[in-house]
Amino acid sequence: MSELISRHAELSEPDVNWLQLLVGDWQVISDLAFADLVLWLPAADGEFVAIAHCRPSTGATVHYDDIVGSLAQEGQRLQLARALSEVRSQREREPRWLGTFAVREDAIPVVHDGHPIAVLVRQTYLGSGRTPSRLELNYVEAAEGLLGMISRGEFPHPDSSAGPRRGAPRVGDGLVRLNSEGEVLYASPNALSGFHRLGVIGPLVGESLVEVTAALIEQRAPVDESLPVVMMGRAPWRTEVESAKVSLSVRSLPITEDGRRMGAVLLCRDVTEVRRRERDLITKDATIREIHHRVKNNLQTVAALLRLQARRMNVPEAKEALEEAMRRVATIALVHESLSQTLDEEVEFDGMVGRALRLAADVASAGTQVRTVSTGSFGKVPAEDATALALVLTELVTNAVEHGFEGRAVGTVQIDAAREGAHLEITITDDGVGLPAEQGPGSGLGSQIVRTLVTNELRGSITWGENPGGGTVVAIGVDLRDPKRE
Repeated sequence: MSELISRHAELSEPDVNWLQLLVGDWQVISDLAFADLVLWLPAADGEFVAIAHCRPSTGATVHYDDIVGSLAQEGQRLQLARALSEVRSQREREPRWLGTFAVREDAIPVVHDGHPIAVLVRQTYLGSGRTPSRLELNYVEAAEGLLGMISRGEFPHPDSSAGPRRGAPRVGDGLVRLNSEGEVLYASPNALSGFHRLGVIGPLVGESLVEVTAALIEQRAPVDESLPVVMMGRAPWRTEVESAKVSLSVRSLPITEDGRRMGAVLLCRDVTEVRRRERDLITKDATIREIHHRVKNNLQTVAALLRLQARRMNVPEAKEALEEAMRRVATIALVHESLSQTLDEEVEFDGMVGRALRLAADVASAGTQVRTVSTGSFGKVPAEDATALALVLTELVTNAVEHGFEGRAVGTVQIDAAREGAHLEITITDDGVGLPAEQGPGSGLGSQIVRTLVTNELRGSITWGENPGGGTVVAIGVDLRDPKRE
């Protein structure tokens, strides 16, 4: 739509934003009017180009093919030009035939800041010859009020509530028409059903809706501050009414004429099931976070027990094995701690692994000052891969520190991460003594753990090599899981 506007006309940014607001909110009018809505933009050469089209969900559409981008026919241009020049709605006396059926067309000028900027055409399908019901008559009267506001520059409402809130009511969900005093003129069957589930007894017509609603609200229950304003039809906002474990979402569309409020249209929808599912999800999220928190606490307890046991060991090999087991358990606990602080089943891996690697280097270095350097970004890593990946990196850094810097005062371990979609490339480089000539990688327990985790858990590959500047280079390539598919 923005491209069509810039190509065919020179409108100011506020005028373009006004048309965008209109198109974003005109489905309500199309459904109320049982008609297609076509937005025509006057072009510089006297033509009119269709820049937007809306089909009703309450009735048959006039256009089965897309007409956006097409030019108005010669017979339509006169009506469009008259609506634009006279700044008032135009209705053709005779219907226009489109193939085998007739269409009644009304041209309504779209006014912004006192001047017309486009023309909105309502095209009503005349193929049905039956007498309209009371509901349909009230729908059409409500649509007439909103279309009149468009011709006076009073719709769309600039201060209407924004944001995609779930449970937004549609026309078919339930409709209530109010007069200027907030009294009910008409309530559709679906609207009556919704209010009856809230606890309303008897008909709504003639009642003050805000008083009826206030009587239903339980004491000490939280109440939306906008509730009275919406129920009176005074502001174009949205609110929710909760009573007897039933939730009703209500949206207000005030009807004005030259600034005077003439009434309002309220759209309502029973969102009880939607809210119940949201509460269930919140409860499940809280439960999962609590589980991760308890697992982290249990793992930290196990690590503390291993540390105590290691201190009592007199055999150096046994003490070293317990300390390594303690470090691995602590790494797993760190992953669960990160998961307990988020609602997502993904871990912000950069901050977490940075702590783990610094801790591993400090613990493994005995008399050697080791510096860890990280470049690139791991991004978010799924929980299924985070534990294995954290263990792999911790083991590799620990091996580099323990075996690469013996007899040295300082050393550096660098971790480079390159992420492209789900594919992750990691390189661990140290400037130590390098791989021993008589013993290749993979013979120690740490290397065996790393190889098993990379190939089996992470479904990736790992290679060891020599650093040209001295030391060892380990390259890992893995394809992370998609948490949405798991």
